[in-house]
Amino acid sequence: MHNLERPRLLLVEDDPVLGPLIAELLAADYNVQLAADGQSGLHLGLTARWEAMVIDRGLPVMDGLELVMALRRKGVTTPAIILTALGSTAEKIAGLDAGANDYMTKPFDAGELRARLRAMTRVVAPAPAQLSVGDWLFDPGNRSVQSSYGHHVGLTAKESELLALLATEPDRVFTRQELLQGLFHPDDSPSVIDTYIHYLRKKPSKSVIRTVHGIGYQIGDGA
Repeated sequence: MHNLERPRLLLVEDDPVLGPLIAELLAADYNVQLAADGQSGLHLGLTARWEAMVIDRGLPVMDGLELVMALRRKGVTTPAIILTALGSTAEKIAGLDAGANDYMTKPFDAGELRARLRAMTRVVAPAPAQLSVGDWLFDPGNRSVQSSYGHHVGLTAKESELLALLATEPDRVFTRQELLQGLFHPDDSPSVIDTYIHYLRKKPSKSVIRTVHGIGYQIGDGA
């Protein structure tokens, strides 16, 4: 389950050597999905949930700046770093004005890239509001739920993300495919959703998530 706990990062890099190399460098900290052109990057950026994006400036089909601008126009706020061999001040300004959160020139130090990603996601991540789940109070920021008696139960990153997605739309029934697409890798089996539902039901209570037979899952009363 370790791979599923890592934050998801979209890497858009067309260089057949550098792309896999960057993916390998970041693999210890992130679940990396590599796209080789701007169009593929746009599709993945719009159809899945990411904690961070690393985007090359000079991409085929759609360059990196166009890609970032297209994502921002569609309301995607995922933090993004632009990588490029073009290191002039004007190029950096263009990248930041396009909607990128940071800009790094090639060649770059892998440790610095990881540090910039940590800083970028730490700065832009909003403090989530506490959510009521029946008799429990769910704090996404601290990844915990608290009972009315003050009892705290800690959650893993994925358990917290799953509970947050369900709790923010309590009237909605989510299909397994919707939950898979929103929180996991598209190639993962839908059974991973059932596994995390099982984990959550063992922590606050069995009724924290309700099964809607033939459809999927919905937040329960938490009692």
